[in-house]
Amino acid sequence: QVQLVESGGGLVQPGGSLRLSCAASGIIISIYTMGWYRQAPGKQRELVAHINSGGSTNYAYSVKGRFTISRDNAKNTLTLQMNSLKPEDTAVYYCNAKSAIRACWGQGTQVTVSS
Repeated sequence: QVQLVESGGGLVQPGGSLRLSCAASGIIISIYTMGWYRQAPGKQRELVAHINSGGSTNYAYSVKGRFTISRDNAKNTLTLQMNSLKPEDTAVYYCNAKSAIRACWGQGTQVTVSS
């Protein structure tokens, strides 16, 4: 059974930082394209960043230079380091694992950026 469990969300002031983690079980993340998505109230879910099996990364324009996605294959964990957070980063953040034959989602973790 595949499980992706996100953690690390919370309330932070503008300009602050958070580090999200996604612990995977039932899959070996090194062979998947792993990604972070987010969904703000009233908006569609959007890609934040992803990292493929070769280690190449891609970021949404709105987070480039502020967020960093990384993967620890030994711990089977995906991480998103978020710096210089803005109110518009407020959303539920979801971990995603994608291969040619399946796509899996975590339950999400809330990130709120507010003073």
